[in-house]
This record gives sequence, structure tokens and C-alpha cells, in this order.
Amino acid sequence: APVAPGAGTPTGTVTFDFGDGSPTVAEPLVGGVASTNHTYTTTAGSPFTLTATYSGDANFDGSVGGGSHTVEAAETTTALTDVPDPSLVGQPVTFTATVSPVAPGAGTPTGTVVFDFGDGNVSPPVALVGGVATTSHAYLTTVGSPFTISATYSGDADFDGSSTPPGQTHTVNQSATTTSVFDDLPDPSVVGQPVTFTAHVNPVAPGGGTPTGSVVFDFGDGNVSPPVPLVGGVATTSHAYLTTSGSPFTVNVTYSGDVNYTASAGAGGHTVNAASTTTALTDVPDPSAVAESVTFTATVAPVAPGAGTPTGTVTFDFGDGSPTVAEPLVGGVATTDYAYTTTAGSPFTISAAYTSDDGDYLVSSDIGTHTVN
Repeated sequence: APVAPGAGTPTGTVTFDFGDGSPTVAEPLVGGVASTNHTYTTTAGSPFTLTATYSGDANFDGSVGGGSHTVEAAETTTALTDVPDPSLVGQPVTFTATVSPVAPGAGTPTGTVVFDFGDGNVSPPVALVGGVATTSHAYLTTVGSPFTISATYSGDADFDGSSTPPGQTHTVNQSATTTSVFDDLPDPSVVGQPVTFTAHVNPVAPGGGTPTGSVVFDFGDGNVSPPVPLVGGVATTSHAYLTTSGSPFTVNVTYSGDVNYTASAGAGGHTVNAASTTTALTDVPDPSAVAESVTFTATVAPVAPGAGTPTGTVTFDFGDGSPTVAEPLVGGVATTDYAYTTTAGSPFTISAAYTSDDGDYLVSSDIGTHTVN
């Protein structure tokens, strides 16, 4: 404006300096007025010193005007997404926080976001890149699901902090499992030999983690284990088969499941062979006299690692041409009495031959001599 007593309408240009280091802007006067727009991108330096410099024209001298402008941090909103939702126990979930300025504020917020997953776990500060922060988290339990989740933006010099609206949740479901069984030591086994059975319970992808709970082994011979607890997802037990009847046996394993993992079952096979045996023959008294009763005893025992009590019969041969005698085993022992009627042929070659009656033990025999005086 002209200073009195001068009058009229100045023309020319006005140069604006916004005080934030940005380039000055020259605008023409129209009716004595020049206008421009400017957006401040930071609060650093606020309040800013403003100047408007009039260049003057042929009729009016130049002049300068000044003032100040305050820039405050813009408000923000924080939005949170969780993919996938629902998830499974052990499945990685991607959490994304998007921080945006609230109009009329504008620009791209910087700083960090902290994620609270609602299960007692909180992320370290995650840096914003282009206004977005991303992290991953896997829930290890369904207990507490749906979990209350949130993301809190820390703010920076130019943007106020903000948090996600209350009430946002994430649901975690049980993970499916598979159960497999291994008859580790040994396969095949022999009757009476301890066999180690191991069951592995694993989550089905994309689930993860380590199932807990217990496993029941059905050995296929009518015997079932008590519940065997999982340790690190593995359960181990031992069982000895007492017969070959039914071999190869189908071994079934059933996982009971827990709050985080569904139940599952698996099956395998195990072969049991007959155990080797030894037969030991004794004759009391030795020597004997003609017509004296002699007790012959055969003891049949399994050879390690076989175990148990063999059944069947033992055939005794007295070596004097008399008929052989077959006697049943009772508790692994067979006994018979015999009296020699002559010394001719003494010492006699005697033997005891074991024969199984059920195929669980292999044949064996023992040979000795008996003297008759």
C-alpha cells in the first residue's frame, strides 16, 4: 500500500520467503495484492520468520514486510492388518501397521511402531518405511484366543503418535498333526525280546511348534500301552512279544491331542520270529546199576535276546535201543524215569530233543552218555 500523502495502486512483484530454507517465490501484484501457497514439511524451526519483499515500480518505492508462522505436528492414524486371520498354532502371521497423517496434515510419518500380539509378547520397535511397519509373529497356543492386538506409533518431530482403535483381535486355531511310529530296535525281533517303539507327532504345515500330550501304543497282539507322554514331540516305549502268532503285527499309535493340536493316528508293522533255544540234559544217578531207576531231566531255555518259557515236548533217547519217550515241558522242564536192563553197550549215548508246539521257539537238543554198572 502507498504511504500517505501518496496514493494509487502499486504494481510489480512481491517475493515471499517462508523461513524454512525452501526457495523464495515471486508473485505479481493484482490490485495491490500478491498471494501464494506453501506447505511446511517439518516443525523443525517453528515458528518460522516470514518476509514479503515488494520490488517497487516506476511510481512506487519498494518495501519489506515480516511476520511469523507456527507449524505444529500433524495428527496421525494407525491401521493394523494381520494375515492370515485366523491362523494356526505355530503359523507365522504377518502384522502390518500403516501410519497416515490426518487431513489437513500431509506427508509421510517416520519413527517406529510397537506391536502387541496379545499373548504376552510385544515386538521391539519396528521402523516405518514409507509410513509402513511390518513384522511377523507365530502364536504357540490357542489359550486366550481371540487375542487382542494393537500397534502403537511413537510419533516423530512432525507427526503425533497414535494407536490402533481398541478391540481388534486375532484368532488362533488348533494345528492339525500327523503321527508316525517306528519300531526302532530291532525289527524283526524274536519271542521275548524287548522292542523299542517310537512315535513322532508333528504339526501339519503351515502349523508349527511342538505338540504335547500323550500317545497310546497298540502293539497288535492284544496289548496296549498306558498313555506315554510326548517329550519334544516324541514318545517312546518298550514291548516284548510273547508269540509269533499274528506276526507281522500291525502297530497302531493314537495321539490324544491337546489344546493346541488336533488328535491323529499312525500305523506300522512289526515282525516277530521264533527264538532260538538251548536244551540241557541231566541223568541222575550216573552211573547207575542194572534195573536202577534213573531220572532224566531236560531243561529248555531261550537264547538271549529271546526270553519267555518254551512249551512243547522233549523226546528222550536212552541209547539202548528201547523206544524213545516224549514228555511235555512244564515250566521249561521235561522229566522222565528209565531203568536200564543190561550193561551191554554201556556207556550209552543219550539225547534229549526239544520240539516246539506253537512255533514260538526253535528246536534244540543235547547229547550225553550214561554208564550202567
